[in-house]
Amino acid sequence: MPNQEGDKSQDPTPHRRRQAREQGQVAKSQDLGSAVLLIVGLLCLMVLGGELIDHLGRFSRRQLGGDPWLSADVDHAVATSRGMLTDMARYLLPIMGLLLLGAIAVNVLQIGFLFLPEKLAPDITRLDPIKGCQRLFALSNLVKLLFGIVKILIIASVAFLSLYGERDTILNLTDLEVPQIALYLVDILFWTTLKVGLALLILAILDYAFQRWKHEQDIKMTPQEVREELKNLEGNPQVRARRRQVQRQLALNRLSEAIPKADVVITNPTELSIAIQYDPKTMAAPVVAAKGAGVIAQRIRRLALEHGVPIVENKPLAQALYREVEIDHPIPEDKYAAVAEVLAYVYQLKGKDIPNLPDAAA
Repeated sequence: MPNQEGDKSQDPTPHRRRQAREQGQVAKSQDLGSAVLLIVGLLCLMVLGGELIDHLGRFSRRQLGGDPWLSADVDHAVATSRGMLTDMARYLLPIMGLLLLGAIAVNVLQIGFLFLPEKLAPDITRLDPIKGCQRLFALSNLVKLLFGIVKILIIASVAFLSLYGERDTILNLTDLEVPQIALYLVDILFWTTLKVGLALLILAILDYAFQRWKHEQDIKMTPQEVREELKNLEGNPQVRARRRQVQRQLALNRLSEAIPKADVVITNPTELSIAIQYDPKTMAAPVVAAKGAGVIAQRIRRLALEHGVPIVENKPLAQALYREVEIDHPIPEDKYAAVAEVLAYVYQLKGKDIPNLPDAAA
């Protein structure tokens, strides 16, 4: 039987997941970002590369041909360099911007928005040679090494098959003109690289699935860790029991003060008890002085008997008041008639004058 304290058999709790995320422990594939950037870069070159190539051609003809420079002072060099940088930025910045957006998007899709500035601080413990050797020969690193070898073999196979299919055209390149050779080489390099990028993307998706599985296994918890977390989040069981005991005592003390002042207790008859108090001089409407179910309801009835507070059984009214009215809150207008009837009955039993109730006025 596995050790109950060391066997990570429990699914991670939300607190454990949040804690792992705050520590930077998330499922992420570096290869996925590389593959997406490669494909995005190729697509950007396919769409925007034509203008860049035309600009580079014009720039080469302008620099290598035409009249020679007759002046080479600092001002002329600065002006020429500024013009070159401005022209290059006009064509390169859109491509670089799209690459930046692609890099941000692929990382956000993997781990969401996560900012951990403490990870930028130097970690002296990583300089420990013993731990470094342990990390070097760890099982995870061996898996990464095997995956890297498989990745190289697959990429090499894809590139070889792509070029092997063009072997006849490649062998006959000598029959073409130089511009035609250049266009063909650009075309075959683009499509070969795109195929390699798609192969990398498939491998990266598999790697990301493995990283998610491994992350779930790493953050699983032992039964002891689950118990410790519950204890830390909810407090010590003895402290919780003591807190509940104090709360019950405070509630009972409040009942001891509220019930003697009540005019009537309306019951369910055994499950619910609601104490009603009404003073026409200070209250606009009757209020619920106390209410309770189960043990609290029994306590209310006992206190009512001890202090001579009338107890009236009215199941529908008791259920409605218990459900709809909070303690120290007035009863709603739609319950005036029913409560007024009960209070009138109680005042009649005591031989007192019936006060001008809100319902009676209505």
